Amino acid sequence: MTTAEPRSVTNGTIRSITSHRSIRHYLPTPVDEATVDAIIASAQSAPTSSHKQAYSVVRVTDPDARRRLAVVADDQEWVELAPLFLVWCADLYRVRAAVAAAGEPVAYDNIEEFMVAVIDTSLAAAHAYVAAQSLGLGGVMIGGLRDDPVAVTEILGLPELVAPLYGMCLGYPDEDPELKPRLPRDLVLHEGRYDRAAIHAGIAGYDRTVERYYLERSESRRETTWTGEMIRKFAEPQRPHMRDYLDGQGFGFD
Repeated sequence: MTTAEPRSVTNGTIRSITSHRSIRHYLPTPVDEATVDAIIASAQSAPTSSHKQAYSVVRVTDPDARRRLAVVADDQEWVELAPLFLVWCADLYRVRAAVAAAGEPVAYDNIEEFMVAVIDTSLAAAHAYVAAQSLGLGGVMIGGLRDDPVAVTEILGLPELVAPLYGMCLGYPDEDPELKPRLPRDLVLHEGRYDRAAIHAGIAGYDRTVERYYLERSESRRETTWTGEMIRKFAEPQRPHMRDYLDGQGFGFD
């Protein structure tokens, strides 16, 4: 394992966060209910826009449902095998139900409320992941569920105004992969105004760092750079079906 670069100010939480790696292979040790409670409580303590809490989490335990979700996610076997699998969903159904039951109008069908739901979900999931990692678990996020969101909706019984954003595999690690180098601080933190010159100047150096990582890591070595990976990822639109799916789930973008 490669540790994160040292920080002048640090503590156990920061060390845990900055040592994040995707973990896909797990010990058979189950995640007990007290640990699950702590993870979900941490998620619920995340910041939320205007206290809307516009997200839901589905814990999937049924083996057949796990198998079907793994197939949706391009046969990622850890979806089926992880001790704990959570699906994080943007959720405006609950808000609409509460306001409608009070006999009041609810303006949910606009892009701002969908963005709020996505942001709330992501903040909650990040809190959950940090909590899980602090308790000795590791995991990996599964965006592949969006390859067929209609199937995921059917498997999980999601109502309208609920959309699966990603899954989260969690368990006690049975692997110790290298730390993937993140962008240098100067390419992320801008002082006062966005510094386009810094972006163009810094990418070449980061490409060299990423190239060394891929050539030297213990598994799946290959010759590539960050720019090369982005060229591949952005060569064509990803998951163009999502707009129609979200329309069908009742999310509006007018």
